[in-house]
Amino acid sequence: MACDRRTLLTGALALALAAAPAVAGTALAQESKIPIAVIGGGNIGGTIGGLWVKAGHPVMFASRHPEELKPLVETLGPPARAGTVEQALAFGDAVLIAVPYRAYPELGKTYAAALKGKVVLDAGNATKARDGDLAAEAESAGIGATSARYLPGARLVRAFNAANYKLFAQNAHRSGAPMAVPIAGDDKQALEVAAALVRDAGFDPVVVGGLDAARKFQMGSPGFQRDATGPEARKAFGVAE
Repeated sequence: MACDRRTLLTGALALALAAAPAVAGTALAQESKIPIAVIGGGNIGGTIGGLWVKAGHPVMFASRHPEELKPLVETLGPPARAGTVEQALAFGDAVLIAVPYRAYPELGKTYAAALKGKVVLDAGNATKARDGDLAAEAESAGIGATSARYLPGARLVRAFNAANYKLFAQNAHRSGAPMAVPIAGDDKQALEVAAALVRDAGFDPVVVGGLDAARKFQMGSPGFQRDATGPEARKAFGVAE
């Protein structure tokens, strides 16, 4: 029965993203608990993936050593599970990438076929000390364009990169106005799915623009590490309500 439901959900998501109006992607992501692959079980992956588990999404956390994710999965309980990267990409209808940025070139090359056509939420940040030349490239070309270069074929949305994981953990589903999470992408329907998943995690998605606009909230920019409400963030980024 679970397999049949998964098949139906996967088919419905594919049809909605391929042919339906953008709002259909939002409705599907809000009303159906789609399976999500989280590549990386560190601070960001564990925090955001955990919020999706609590919202009822089946989530598979992945790393090269999935046995190391057992404590995280046991803490979260079902529907969390662990697997290899290959297993997670086959499992998830949407993907969160939360690994060190230096891993992007190899990740994109090794799993190009599995990532093609997937809605991918890209939470990575490039730092000079850890990522070397990739950080310089991200600074020069913009983080959105740099991620797109190394993850070709993915329906890329920059999301969950603009704050420390502690801010996400503290502010998810907070009382009053929710914390804003800026997102950026060139694929309108992928943006709708990402926005719905941001809401499910307990935040207010703020669409800043296309991938190039991700510069506005990449590490080191004025839009980075902002604990703002949706209206405050939209005003700061100069986007409409």
